[in-house]
Amino acid sequence: MIQTNEINKWYISLFDEFERNLNGGTKSPVHQLRKKAINDFSQLSFPTNKDEEWRFTNISPLLKYKFNPALNAPFIEKEEVDRFRFNGMKCSLMVFVNGFFSEELSEIESIKDKLTIKSISTAIKENNPQIQKHFNKYADSSTQIFTALSTAYIIDGAFIHVPEGIIIEEPIHILFLSSSKDDKILSHPRNLIIAEKNSQVLIIEHYAGLDNSIYFTNAVTEISVGENAVVHHTKIQEESKSSFHIARMETVQERNSCFTSNMISLGGEITRNDFNTRFNGTGGESELNGLFLIDDQQLFDAHTLIDHASPHCNSHELYRGILDGKSRGVFNGKIIVRKDAQKTNAFQENNNIILSNEALVNTKPQLEIFADDVKCSHGATVGQLDNEALFYLKSRGIGEEKSRDILIHAFASDVVRRIKIDKIKDHIENILTEKFNN
Repeated sequence: MIQTNEINKWYISLFDEFERNLNGGTKSPVHQLRKKAINDFSQLSFPTNKDEEWRFTNISPLLKYKFNPALNAPFIEKEEVDRFRFNGMKCSLMVFVNGFFSEELSEIESIKDKLTIKSISTAIKENNPQIQKHFNKYADSSTQIFTALSTAYIIDGAFIHVPEGIIIEEPIHILFLSSSKDDKILSHPRNLIIAEKNSQVLIIEHYAGLDNSIYFTNAVTEISVGENAVVHHTKIQEESKSSFHIARMETVQERNSCFTSNMISLGGEITRNDFNTRFNGTGGESELNGLFLIDDQQLFDAHTLIDHASPHCNSHELYRGILDGKSRGVFNGKIIVRKDAQKTNAFQENNNIILSNEALVNTKPQLEIFADDVKCSHGATVGQLDNEALFYLKSRGIGEEKSRDILIHAFASDVVRRIKIDKIKDHIENILTEKFNN
């Protein structure tokens, strides 16, 4: 095992070389954020099980490797991209390979007249005013070491700015493809999505592996949802089972805004998602849903925070896990209702099914309520399949294995059906059918 302080020194030592490869990018205001972030990183330590927020998530397998930040993208054929498109779905497509935007593989020309959609590296070079206004304003790098690492090595990601009153009916599919071969690549996708007042947009944030290689994806997504705006966000993570995926999403919601995020996680040796949203204005609606399917020795960790900082807001959260083999699941969901956030409705639920004797889930739903006129509830369950339901199905002539598959599929479908895009629902349903029918 490599010592964690040695890993810190490794990433710090690579920063000078990274700067030399920026080709003039050191003169941009964002580079000052990079330099501050690498300083923050040098002051922080990688988390251990002694840290409360990482108590059940052992990242020592991640720290066995010295990953090299990706400095370019390998060439891939268009057919490789087509493997991860949702069959027949009409959408705009942004493709990133090892964290770098590929204009040749992307299809965004048809909506450029309606909104600003480009790589964040281009937006930085152009000194886009929205970068100055929003970038790195919600994902603080001073206290979280992986965010500090992401900010220090920021190169590329998706930049989407939907102007006031614009409704984008077709989904925007942001596809991050990774391939490391023997290089042990680290990529830092950095996404900024801004939906102005009275706008609407559907975003698909999709991470996939081109092979079974070992690599590390360290992603940060910041989302600003303006007054009366509607953002429907779906994250799909189906990377290599040998890979590592650490991600953070920070969302701020203004008055009467509506934000929905659905997360589906399948791949990764270790996967950690921090999903946080904050109500900055009254009348907001927020919905966080998640489904993770893991087996073998995979570890999945979801930490969510819904911050009711304003009154008359509603939130609903449903996370479900299906675990097999020696897998480990972690769910830590926190809802904060601040002192002046009266008339808050907040509901949270986490349900898990264990399919083997060696799988384990640690779940911790939390409510912190400082207002007195609220409706809040939370709950968590961990168990095996319902024997009575199994008996009922078998009594109708359905075999035991098929009965088991039907119940698992139904359990997962409660989350999948909340996705608004039919082609994505079909994609996930096909994965469920293939997995459990086998």
